[in-house]
Amino acid sequence: MASQQGTVDFIIEQAARAGTVSARKMFGEYGLYCDGKIVALVCDNSLFMKPTPAGLAFIGDAAMGPPYPGAKPSIVIVEEHWEDADWMAELFRLTAAALPAPAIKRKARKSST
Repeated sequence: MASQQGTVDFIIEQAARAGTVSARKMFGEYGLYCDGKIVALVCDNSLFMKPTPAGLAFIGDAAMGPPYPGAKPSIVIVEEHWEDADWMAELFRLTAAALPAPAIKRKARKSST
């Protein structure tokens, strides 16, 4: 079951104070970005955060699970936390700060023939 746009919009709104928060549709589901870094996935209307030491320390005892079959385990964020905008923004901010900057893609060189 694909995630609903309304679910994604609500999560983005709740985490907006973390920085520039956005979503991109991926294979019928969504990748969530904070300041240009992918920090979470929304799959089947569930929120899965990338596990970082800072995020895990902030959450405490967290359930882990794969967002889709074959994926690495992520932190499952229960819906009760979605209602707390300050909590969500802090988790997004901490997670983004702990992740490396995205790789810069270089344009392929044109061959001269």
